[in-house]
Amino acid sequence: MQELDYEKIGSRIRQIRKAKGWSQEMLAKKCGISLNFVSHIERGTRKMSIDTFANICRELETNADTLLWGITLPSEEQLCSMWQGTDHKKDDSYSMYLRIMKSVADIMSSKQPLI
Repeated sequence: MQELDYEKIGSRIRQIRKAKGWSQEMLAKKCGISLNFVSHIERGTRKMSIDTFANICRELETNADTLLWGITLPSEEQLCSMWQGTDHKKDDSYSMYLRIMKSVADIMSSKQPLI
């Protein structure tokens, strides 16, 4: 079982927060925690509760895999933009395309060897 690396988790939180142009204070207010605690989380010097972690995921609009393991999965919006064309959405091939792309993303994010 893979162990959590709190410094890397904190670094990912910091990276996403900065990409949004937010200060630590802004993230703290949105999550209902102290500025000091956000600072500790981002440095990996304190552990957070699952509730705090869920709040951070929600406020940063990211998923747990991204923060915990650095795994990013494509959203349906990203998959749609890859299709490039709204006229294809009514087509059965579009639905098949989405299912295939989601399956590929699931396979790529799994740590299990392919058989």
